[in-house]
Amino acid sequence: MSIVADEENNFKKTDINRKNPVVKPETLESDKTFENTIRPKSFDAYIGQSALKETLKITIAAAQKRQQPLDHLLFYGPPGLGKTTLAGVIAAQMGVDIKITSAPALERPRDIIGILMSLKGGEILFIDEIHRLNKIAEEILYPAMEDFYLDMTTGKGQSVKTLRLPIPKFTLIGATTKAGALSGPLRDRFGIIHRLEFYTDDELAKVVSRTAGILNIEVDKEGAYAIASRSRGTPRIANRLVKRVADFALVKADGKITKDIAVDALDTLKIDKCGLDTTDRNLLMLIIEKYNGGPVGIETLAAALGEDVRTLEDVCEPYLLQAGLLQRTPRGRMVTAYALEHLGIANSGISVQTSLF
Repeated sequence: MSIVADEENNFKKTDINRKNPVVKPETLESDKTFENTIRPKSFDAYIGQSALKETLKITIAAAQKRQQPLDHLLFYGPPGLGKTTLAGVIAAQMGVDIKITSAPALERPRDIIGILMSLKGGEILFIDEIHRLNKIAEEILYPAMEDFYLDMTTGKGQSVKTLRLPIPKFTLIGATTKAGALSGPLRDRFGIIHRLEFYTDDELAKVVSRTAGILNIEVDKEGAYAIASRSRGTPRIANRLVKRVADFALVKADGKITKDIAVDALDTLKIDKCGLDTTDRNLLMLIIEKYNGGPVGIETLAAALGEDVRTLEDVCEPYLLQAGLLQRTPRGRMVTAYALEHLGIANSGISVQTSLF
């Protein structure tokens, strides 16, 4: 049992030492307060993902009737769609605590061992970007997820002994932007797997109105819709834009967000009617002007733009593909006819993808 205590103490020390020494504490606290303030705590307050919510309500009700923890859940989809928030809602509905961490923070075996041993019966462990778990952490998770045991070894050489320590039954909720990057054995251990979809403008308008109300910002229906239409189908972006537009309204007008104020503010921020920012437009224009509409490889585009490949793949591409402005082909990326129309470019011999199928 001394080994167990050492592992738990090491975990706590590691967790403390990982605090960012560069970012000011007041900045971290401000961001954390904003996120915690606007995050819904129930399914009724959680906007969007209607089909997923109905499924989860049934699953939670069944687990409560059986008086058992939920099956392990995996949520995947583009960033900013509410995976972490949804995990918090599930914990609240189950009436249990939730521990939140991310895969990159679990660098060493004792990190994952420490957090698993600190769990209480029925608690939820949320691991963000779970596809980035290293192989050792995955191997430790396998028996913990299936049999609720931790397999550990002590000693060296011929004196090595294997210990199998029981841990309380818990629910693991994993979130990832790249479901395909998960190993097969890890993915198969999740009993419930769901994809989160981009939000509609109507849903985002409700998100904007709700966030504005929490922050005591006055916004009318048309102003909320104007922000929603440029939020790329993503609640996180909508919430961020509410604050930026509110600043603009406070300085340039009477503080109320109307359609005209929202449009002026977002134009000033260089966010266009489709929600594209400067990086998105530069990407599309590069393909059009330098590569005649494509196809062109993602590595070439990243080098030409001075951006990281992962930034283009994880931040820019998901929405551009969803909006029908960009298309992946076996030979590379191509712009679509809709992209030319949106950018106001005449199609004079430019190679475009005319069909999305």
